[in-house]
Amino acid sequence: MNAFNTLPIENPTFANENSLPIAVKDIFCEVGIRTTASSKMLENFVPPYESTVTENMKKAGFVSFGKTNMDEFAMGWSGENSAFGPAKNPWDPTRIPGWSSSGSAVAVAAGLVPAALGTDTGGSIRQPASMCGIVGFKPTYGRNSRYGVMAMASSLDTPGYFTRTVRDAGLLYEATAAHDSRDSTSLTEKVSIDESIWNRTDLKWVRIGVPKEYFIEGIDSGVRSAIDNAIAKIREMWAEVIDISLPHTEHGVSVYYTVCPAEVASNLARYDGIRFGTLSGNGNNIVENRSEGLGSEIQRRSLVGSYVLSSGFYDAYYKKATAVRELIRNDFTNAFTQVDVIVTPTAPTVAWKIGSKWADPLALYLEDIFTLPASLAGVPGLTVPVWYATPKDDSSVDLPVGMQILGPILWEEKILMVGHVLEQAMKEVVDSKKPKVF
Repeated sequence: MNAFNTLPIENPTFANENSLPIAVKDIFCEVGIRTTASSKMLENFVPPYESTVTENMKKAGFVSFGKTNMDEFAMGWSGENSAFGPAKNPWDPTRIPGWSSSGSAVAVAAGLVPAALGTDTGGSIRQPASMCGIVGFKPTYGRNSRYGVMAMASSLDTPGYFTRTVRDAGLLYEATAAHDSRDSTSLTEKVSIDESIWNRTDLKWVRIGVPKEYFIEGIDSGVRSAIDNAIAKIREMWAEVIDISLPHTEHGVSVYYTVCPAEVASNLARYDGIRFGTLSGNGNNIVENRSEGLGSEIQRRSLVGSYVLSSGFYDAYYKKATAVRELIRNDFTNAFTQVDVIVTPTAPTVAWKIGSKWADPLALYLEDIFTLPASLAGVPGLTVPVWYATPKDDSSVDLPVGMQILGPILWEEKILMVGHVLEQAMKEVVDSKKPKVF
């Protein structure tokens, strides 16, 4: 499945027979363990320091099993954009597994590990979780420290988890989330989950919003049907389902692909082969070092980011995008005065064939349409597998579909409760099929 990148993986040392192995996206620094961000630029980088998330994970008794493949520097939509080759979906190895935390999703879906760490900047946990038929959890921005995580877009990057169950995601969340003085965006609120939420079997008194903007032309009919079935099941469990509107959703893609490249241009300027990264054979030629060491998508976003931040264009693009981002954030704030959580499709399609969309970046950007707004707003999001859909290009296979559950900032407990109840209700359907790897 190429879940792990092609670099040699250090032999894991299990602390004791009860230690639980966790796969780690190749963007979390671990002392003495090669960490490459799946880039040629960092193919020989061995960090001298530990990320806060992996440090907390190990203190809680978990063991780092190995580094997982990913889109280079977390920039990509499909797991194809790695210097070490693409990750492959265990449901159909000819298909992509989803966004940049691809190897982590594959490792869990294929049964290689019970859980894995990932990062979610615009959907890189939620989308691959949906396409691989597992649970993906992005906490509120700032809940997990970004210290020791190679930065892509600093106002968006959010460490999170891939697991087989919602309860496991909650367990990892409690183990790693905490205030960290080394991260200026780290939240100070105490992290705790009431164990009674795992005993809920219905959604009585829970107000669940369904935004009309997430059911648009272009969503696959199979995905639409799967989500409709899941919403029907939610109604059966006594939830109050309310139609709502998030009116600025349509601007999410354009805002994200203005703000994100701007931050990429700033964060990745350090990888020039002189300060960080591998020197090319041409010595101190920064342009050649970057063109040889960084892939095409990194170069594309860096160029776009430099453009929108440049004199004469900053006000027209970046400043305007940040203003619209605030409108998107306000949409969620207003919606959560009416409902407790929001449910949507996680992605408009199921997993597509490797290489089938690679030549069309715009089409790939549009695959993010349902996950980007929540990232821009910083709200927590959970993806739970709910059904299957037949892809348009092959009627002989059914592929997993995930439902996205979004909640207000710091309301992780609420979305975990709703996700757990939904997971139990859909268990028979979800367990009726297994990945081809089995």
